[in-house]
Amino acid sequence: MLAWFYGKLASYLREEDGATAVEYGIMVALIAAVIIGTVVTLGGKILTAFQTVVSNLG
Repeated sequence: MLAWFYGKLASYLREEDGATAVEYGIMVALIAAVIIGTVVTLGGKILTAFQTVVSNLG
């Protein structure tokens, strides 16, 4: 029974499907972090630019 369980566990750990999903998850998280960082960094400058355009138009 224990040998069967060990064999199944070893087989599961050798599969690469789960690792691929984890890698994609990490990649998506890093892309989201970069986007959030860019928006936070440039947010004030973009707001100022739009306010300048609106005041010049109005």
